[in-house]
Amino acid sequence: MSALSGRALGFVGIGRMGAPMCRHLAAAGAKLRLFNRTRAAADALAAALPGITVAGSPKEAARDAEATFINVSDTPAVEAVLLGESGVLAGLKSGGIVIDMGTTAVTPTRRFAAAVEAKGGGYVDAPVSGGVVGAEAASLSIMAGARPDDFARVKPLLERLGRTITHCGGVGAGQVAKIANQMIVGLTIAAVAEAFALSRRAGVDPGLVRQAIMGGFAQSRILELHGERMVTGSFEPGGRAGLQRKDIAQALELAGEVGIELPSTKANLALWDRMIAQGFAELDHSGLYKIYEG
Repeated sequence: MSALSGRALGFVGIGRMGAPMCRHLAAAGAKLRLFNRTRAAADALAAALPGITVAGSPKEAARDAEATFINVSDTPAVEAVLLGESGVLAGLKSGGIVIDMGTTAVTPTRRFAAAVEAKGGGYVDAPVSGGVVGAEAASLSIMAGARPDDFARVKPLLERLGRTITHCGGVGAGQVAKIANQMIVGLTIAAVAEAFALSRRAGVDPGLVRQAIMGGFAQSRILELHGERMVTGSFEPGGRAGLQRKDIAQALELAGEVGIELPSTKANLALWDRMIAQGFAELDHSGLYKIYEG
């Protein structure tokens, strides 16, 4: 018997990350009811995989589901599909759990959770790191915020999607961890981009610089993966620059709420704004390197 055999799940928002997540859950035996704003993507998955049906609304996707995943682009999108007239909350059964896999602002996350809990459900914020590659390989790092009993219920589901699943604390804690992750990613991409731009301007091949420093203290996954993209000029989006900018802005928003100054993060936001102003919002965030090409 498959690990999730017969378990009824809803899934709202497919996209480049959501589609492989759905495939992994279906392969484990789950019965999925999908909703996607562009129905064709949901229809294609339903045609390709057993156990998948397509819903006409988030409310219908959540109906009878023990857990409903939300995987949409930003905080307003989460609010719309969760709390809208035909949203997940309207279809949530008593005891059902909502799992937000996106990078959503912390204060709204806690407000969303309160609405779900008032209806007798549970809420898990479970943002991820690892991008499309990690979603396809089911090797994501998943940072969860939830009540302990809710986390225990959804952990077997999350284990089908990721390799490292960490319960970071109560609702919102997963989003705080993801903000920390995105701050480090954004700042490190900028550091690698500037180092390579300086190397090139000084007459040294950035590819050789990357090779030389990969074994030292500067070694990182950003230098390994995104550094290679900068060297080769391959910026097909895994993590889009526009979303990276949104995440850095959320970090500064949270900093304001808790009363801490983040000068490096503030400077980093200006770089993403510059990249987007040059028309590169849809590139991979490693494409920040392009702002130095002139």
